[in-house]
Amino acid sequence: MNVALLSVIAAAMFATLLLVYQTVEAERAQREQVAKTTEILEELRLVNNAALNGETGQRGYLITLDRRYLSPYQIGREQIDPALDRIRALIGDEATPRQTELIDQIDALARAKFDEMAASVELLENGQLLDARRAVLTDEGVETMERLSRAIAEMEQIENAILADRNTQAARTEARLLPLLGALLVLLILAMIAGARLVGRAARAEAEAAQAAVVSEARDRADLLARELNHRVKNLFAVILAIVQMSGRDKPEAKEVTESIAQRIRALLTAHEVSQGELERPVASLRALVETSLAPYRSRKHTAEIDGPEIMLPAKRVTPLGLVLHELTTNAVKYGAWQSEGTVSVTWTEKDGRVALEWRESGANIEEVPERKGFGSLLMTSAARQFGGTLERKFTKDGLRVSIELPVDD
Repeated sequence: MNVALLSVIAAAMFATLLLVYQTVEAERAQREQVAKTTEILEELRLVNNAALNGETGQRGYLITLDRRYLSPYQIGREQIDPALDRIRALIGDEATPRQTELIDQIDALARAKFDEMAASVELLENGQLLDARRAVLTDEGVETMERLSRAIAEMEQIENAILADRNTQAARTEARLLPLLGALLVLLILAMIAGARLVGRAARAEAEAAQAAVVSEARDRADLLARELNHRVKNLFAVILAIVQMSGRDKPEAKEVTESIAQRIRALLTAHEVSQGELERPVASLRALVETSLAPYRSRKHTAEIDGPEIMLPAKRVTPLGLVLHELTTNAVKYGAWQSEGTVSVTWTEKDGRVALEWRESGANIEEVPERKGFGSLLMTSAARQFGGTLERKFTKDGLRVSIELPVDD
């Protein structure tokens, strides 16, 4: 069963890494498409402005016969060909049939418009003022300009639609990531629970068969198996951490996702070490678990008050409770009391075989309560079900209040 469980965890781990890679690639493609669409839209506007400026210069020259008005026309004529070439290069082989048709149409209409303007300018330069004005007053130039504007507008709509599709693909890929990460964390918790149960069985076998050589030999084998499983679980944590960190090392855009994954894996490893540091000890200290969870962030600025009786918890409750304490600690650093140099207070009492633990933050200055539950909240709710207790959160202006209740015994 243990081999099968580890195999499932390994498969889930590789599936998660594959999805992380796909998410990073989708976001990279999205950024590239944004840059590409922006350049294409700029070039399309340049073509449209070149035609408008050319027409303005042509009409100004026609009215005033002042050659200075030809400057916008000449600039537009110089800009039109390079702009069209850049649009074709940006679209490249990925152009749809309609895009290819539109770019050819824009090319032909832009050249036709400038040819029409060049003809009228030539008539003016030859002294044929009336002929030039008659040519300008025809509907041909207006119709050409309107068709050019419509073609450019349709091209812009197509590019915006392509960009919207890339954004949708990136969002869809990212949405698949969180459920798979949750499933992987649940599998890791199950693996540690299975290891804790195996350690417990080994300890009970030792107590019952201390004087029997045959049972003693069986106990030794169970201890060896438990140590091996404990060692493999730690190695598995190390491998997962290394792979997650290497996956985000060369991709700065994935740093936030990979760091969040790594922190939660470290929290599971901390809880695992507290509960299984010694194979002969089937229980773990609640105080040690709380202090270990707060230790990485506790300092003169990040003060914490810990108070409660010495309580030994079963190992199977330590792992999910440790995950909850890690989430509360990191949230206090990022958003809560420790963000504004406040104080975290953790107290607990025991009554009728149940532990009541209170997490209180002061000095957080919370202005508004979060409207929806994030992945961390869902993870804590799932962990509460794992340790067989309840978890209630309440936001006050001074900080977060969390009440946790769980049984002490198996």
